[in-house]
Amino acid sequence: MNNQPALSKSLKVYQIVFLGLAWMTPMIFFTVYGVAYDAAGGQMVLAYLIAFLAIFFTAYSYSRMVKAYPIAGSAYTYTKKAIHPRLGFLVGWALLLDYIFSPIIAILTFGIFMHTEFPSIPVYVWVIVMNIILALVNIVGIKSVARISGISVVVQILFISLFCLFIIKDIATGQASSSTLFSLHPFLASDVPFTTIFSGAALICFCFLGFDAVTTMAEETIQPKKTIPKAIFLIVCIAAVMYIAISYFTQIAYPGFTFTNPDNAAYTLVKLVGGNLLSSLFITVLIIATFTQGVSSVTSVTRFLYALGRESVLPQKVFSYIHPTFKTPVVNILLVTAFSFLGMFIDLNTAVTFVSFGALTAFTFVNVSVIAHFYIKLKKRSFTETILYLIFPLIGAAFIGWLLTLLKKDTLLIGVAWLTVGFLYLFVKSRLSAPFVKRDHSKVMVSEK
Repeated sequence: MNNQPALSKSLKVYQIVFLGLAWMTPMIFFTVYGVAYDAAGGQMVLAYLIAFLAIFFTAYSYSRMVKAYPIAGSAYTYTKKAIHPRLGFLVGWALLLDYIFSPIIAILTFGIFMHTEFPSIPVYVWVIVMNIILALVNIVGIKSVARISGISVVVQILFISLFCLFIIKDIATGQASSSTLFSLHPFLASDVPFTTIFSGAALICFCFLGFDAVTTMAEETIQPKKTIPKAIFLIVCIAAVMYIAISYFTQIAYPGFTFTNPDNAAYTLVKLVGGNLLSSLFITVLIIATFTQGVSSVTSVTRFLYALGRESVLPQKVFSYIHPTFKTPVVNILLVTAFSFLGMFIDLNTAVTFVSFGALTAFTFVNVSVIAHFYIKLKKRSFTETILYLIFPLIGAAFIGWLLTLLKKDTLLIGVAWLTVGFLYLFVKSRLSAPFVKRDHSKVMVSEK
């Protein structure tokens, strides 16, 4: 009998949705606004619509695979079990790039905006403080994370609603460029090349990350086969409505909006919309949002490392350790905290591109995994099943794969280098030890507390 402590199974649908939205952070629209605006040539509505379509098919694939394998591990687990363990490792290695840099984005954003509010305190001080707090909150346990996430998401949605109301007021009172709330202009590419808009969509996919992260908490979720798929679609749809609404209103109200620094373009936009009062509120809400994004992203990466450790892909005694009292992967949390100090040395754009490469690579293979598992292995090939298990995931894989190729060349080169390191690690490990997948954990029992 295995008496090793296990993850506590306690999460419900609304908690998973809040965790996913908190990891995604609705305010991420503002965090990456300048970078995304430049990448999409200003056509934010079209870029977000394209990203949503690509993500929707991928979300469907995730919902299928989490029903087949309701265990921690996300794209790594799905590819490993549906296609091949070694390919699963490489996909997991790519996804690791996404997960380990996500907390850095939150921490760095927190530091940037706290420094904006308190210029006398350097960014690196806030990075250190944020890291320590995130570690403590995650060590205490998943329920505390869910509670904090719920409050943060509600606050963010309220601010976004207020922001849109300010724009509607400007339009109604004639202070905006448009005199009507209804316009097709944001949905027309005008003179911006579609390749530019799709490049923006590739970067904007980052804003939807969160629906996939919740699959890493399958073993802490009540009835994960039912709960996780429902939460995935709710997360994606809620996010899409918010992002497209903000993009639409800003495009019709301020089509000539310009900025000099992409990192604080959103602050300039908010000040234009609501003056000093709204911009002060914006800073406060964004600080709360980035904090909870950091909490949720640390939760996700540590659960992912736990899955890799339990499968002996990474050293098992270290990465699969669960604290007997807190029922959390304490060692993983401390390691992620140490790595996140890189936030003192890299810029926001670099971290975002790393995350985009890892996420898009993983998304591509999750779509392929649906085909491999359901259509090929289980031979689900009726007319309806062909649409569900071949056509839909094929569209998702092609769409996401294409967006992946539109990332900057430097990003792709670094991503390939990262995968090369993973391949070498796998090669050396397979030569020095037994096969890295020792046993099937698809039926691992989890604490019901």
